[in-house]
Amino acid sequence: MNIVEVVNLTKKYEDFTAVDNIGFSIKKGEVFGFLGPNGAGKTSTINMLTGLSKVTEGSINISRIDAVKEMKKAQEIMGIIPDESNLYNEMDGFENLCFCASLYGMEKEEREKRASYLLKQFGLDNTGKKPFKAYSKGMKRKLTIAAGIIHNPKILFLDEPTTGIDVESARQIRELLKDLNNNGTTIFITTHYIEEAERLCDRIAFIVKGKIVKIGTIDELMQEVQKEKIVQFTLENGVLDIKGVIQEEFPSYRFEITNDNTFRLYSKENISLMPLMKYFDDKGLNVYEAKIVKPSLEEVFVKITGIEVSKMNKDKEGGKK
Repeated sequence: MNIVEVVNLTKKYEDFTAVDNIGFSIKKGEVFGFLGPNGAGKTSTINMLTGLSKVTEGSINISRIDAVKEMKKAQEIMGIIPDESNLYNEMDGFENLCFCASLYGMEKEEREKRASYLLKQFGLDNTGKKPFKAYSKGMKRKLTIAAGIIHNPKILFLDEPTTGIDVESARQIRELLKDLNNNGTTIFITTHYIEEAERLCDRIAFIVKGKIVKIGTIDELMQEVQKEKIVQFTLENGVLDIKGVIQEEFPSYRFEITNDNTFRLYSKENISLMPLMKYFDDKGLNVYEAKIVKPSLEEVFVKITGIEVSKMNKDKEGGKK
């Protein structure tokens, strides 16, 4: 069942098209990610989905609500985590969460109980009366996420959730998001961290220059690029003297030596390991390791989009999306 359906969505700023006629759906209970460099249209998209920016053209349906015509109704079931915090600097964590809860109409007893619970869950219950402005970047990010889920939303929208924070805080936030998803929350996330998308997302959309160029699960994206099956063998005896022999014995496979002890077999069909292992055993060749080789998501992204990893790495330093 789809909780979000987007059709022909477009965002224009005068003569510039930030989002160019895109369409996608998000299944209930999944983590769906937009992966792309800064300037790709990620933030423009999430801002339209959450009502922070007006739609130029297209439709958005969220939990059977026409979010273009009835955005306020759709926002009642959303948690929105912007890329920069919108909390109040002079308030402490508890006060900020209670205030956010009051905006959703939660009663005092309920919002105070929920705020205390989230502060403990997010490891912020020992901050006492420290004002938000005194929090570290990681702490600010965690409290911003807590504020976004104070009302138990059906779907959570996060724009670059771990940009600009330390490694440990980023790890904690990813674990928190996994826990939320395991408890049934649907999550839409934008990121330019390839490893983050791979760790968190059930499905990923590659977006470049306002257009979606590919959508799929990680396995589907891998299969799109990997046209050949690859098995890598590492032999204790070395491989330099057996290339011709193996190629003659298994002519349907392509053979490539990677170093003195390792070689790879390539085939468009599945590679059967048993005949190979028997052949090596008969020849007295000890196999130290045999493993299936798959491309990394990084390699897949580069091949499909044409964007080099160095470009994505520069984006980690910050900038508009």
